[in-house]
Amino acid sequence: MTKRMILMLVLAGVLFGGIFGYQAYKARMIRKSMASHGEPPQTVSVMKATLQEWQPQTEAVGSLVAVRGADISPEVSGIVSAIHFSSGQEVDTGAPLLDLNADSDIAKLRSLKAAAELARQTYERDRQQFEIQAISRATLDADIANLKSAGAQVAEQQALVDKKFIHAPFAGRLGIRAVDLGQYLNAGTKIVTLQSLDPIHVDFYLPQKSVGQVATGHKVLVRTDAFPGRTFSGEIAAVDPKVDLNTRNVQVRATIRNPRHLLLPGMYVTTDIAVGRSRRYVTLPQTAIAYNPYGNVVFLVQERGKGPDGKPLLVAEQKFVTTGETRGDQVAILSGVKEGDMVVTTGQIKLRNGTPVIINNSIVPTDNPAPKPKDE
Repeated sequence: MTKRMILMLVLAGVLFGGIFGYQAYKARMIRKSMASHGEPPQTVSVMKATLQEWQPQTEAVGSLVAVRGADISPEVSGIVSAIHFSSGQEVDTGAPLLDLNADSDIAKLRSLKAAAELARQTYERDRQQFEIQAISRATLDADIANLKSAGAQVAEQQALVDKKFIHAPFAGRLGIRAVDLGQYLNAGTKIVTLQSLDPIHVDFYLPQKSVGQVATGHKVLVRTDAFPGRTFSGEIAAVDPKVDLNTRNVQVRATIRNPRHLLLPGMYVTTDIAVGRSRRYVTLPQTAIAYNPYGNVVFLVQERGKGPDGKPLLVAEQKFVTTGETRGDQVAILSGVKEGDMVVTTGQIKLRNGTPVIINNSIVPTDNPAPKPKDE
């Protein structure tokens, strides 16, 4: 190789080395410029991903039914002579509610009692006569029959009189009075409704695929828009042994404690039923998830060396996640985030991969599995 060729090769190496060195220097200066001027840090709030117990639940809409409820009405007709209750009153079993005029029935009862007493005296006298064989056996048998007949007539009339005095068949709360003093009532006319309110039943329907997940004794929670933010607890009392042929649903009845009588028969309620075994999931606030057609995304905060000031340099890293069930403000994460990851909960709309961030947790989103509305 000639000296000229060697010189040319040396000159070419120096030329290419200078070009590559300049390009590297230029790239380094661009990155430094972008870090210091082109992309300022974004302020976000973060939280550490944690594992939480997650009880699978199914939801159904149902109706409240009194354990014991009836429209009180008379078995016989008559004129109202006395009313012993007020609308909305709490009554005990056997409390008097209403009297129908029974003067003529009571007078007839007294007459029948007198006839029955005469039949008894006749029987006793003839029995003594029969013992000394003063009368025949046939006469004594007739006396016995007359005594039994008189007793039966008294019992029949007494039952009729009792029907004129109406009592509460069970303890509960009365509704609005539907009759007035002096009013003539036909048999079956509604006087007032009586409802036993504690406990109270809730009837709802579940699809047949859920039949194997519920059983007597399972816990339930009931919510109603009449009392926002409040829940009432109870348990399943019965599962209908037959599936409806038209809807393929099965009826379920739960018993709910109602000591303050807030729940009333006829209300519609939302029922949450615990089904299956509880599981542990990584749980995040729903605000931490960016839902997109191409996938659900979260941003994690990672430490990437030191910044110019010597403090840890924090950057955002985009992660695709698989979400599961939701409850209140929370969502279960099936994959993409592990326990201990620092997840951005607010401010992620300003982020992309590699964006430097500053953490400020003075404002954090709600993370409540059972949020309650507040009146402002």
